[in-house]
Amino acid sequence: MLLAVDVGNSHTVIGIFYNQVLFHQWRLKTDRRTTADELILACHTLFALDELCKCDITGFVVCSVVPALEPIWLKFAERYFNSLLSPPLAVSHQIDIGLRILTPNPAELGGDRLVNAAAAWESYGTALIVIDFGTAITFDCVSDQGEYLGGTIHPGLGISLDALSERTAKLPRVDLCAKPVSAIGATTIEAIRSGMLHGFGGLIDRMTELLGKEMRERGAAAADGKISIIATGGMAELIVPYSTAVEYVDPNLTLTGLRLLHERNYMEMS
Repeated sequence: MLLAVDVGNSHTVIGIFYNQVLFHQWRLKTDRRTTADELILACHTLFALDELCKCDITGFVVCSVVPALEPIWLKFAERYFNSLLSPPLAVSHQIDIGLRILTPNPAELGGDRLVNAAAAWESYGTALIVIDFGTAITFDCVSDQGEYLGGTIHPGLGISLDALSERTAKLPRVDLCAKPVSAIGATTIEAIRSGMLHGFGGLIDRMTELLGKEMRERGAAAADGKISIIATGGMAELIVPYSTAVEYVDPNLTLTGLRLLHERNYMEMS
């Protein structure tokens, strides 16, 4: 079995794959101060609750957008799992992701962006734009030739809501699970809700329009101009209904990408 860890700025998602099928998943709050010992304790508890045995874990892969936590997770894996068939793998531009990276400084790319792009390319095999709704919202572009082109980064919903409530005197923190009554908010809460949901939906549509146009001008799409738009991340299902551009939503895209990259880089050991 493979243990895959996606360390985000706000949350960490842990998944276990058996025969390429994701059958266990946990979502934890990311703590930048955590230690390998604390991870061992947390994982031991989760395994016990779900009646899993650590001796069944034969592979480990981690992707972290928090640089300080990557070595902590690698140390955890080395100490906790004694049945690994290959060294713990950390995602970076230096491993084989199945894409040509065309950006001038690949070292600055977040591993999650590379994982998402690789997973989407593996699934769709066409020109595509992946949108990840996390603490930040990222758009990543892949050509129809399997080239990672780059993308854009935007403040996420949580950051924007925090800024509104913390930087203004009268604006409250708003629950976005309720749908706006109309685009024109008659109350402060409705105005914020509409601004956030319709506004970020408009962001998606406008950015995919601009990115898609540039990709076509650069010859990064097939002759028919087709570009697939895939969304993932914790906020994806909340925002996608307010966009007309997104074709596919895959909440497990990053975990699936971690599995694929582990297989790609340790194929000879599998």
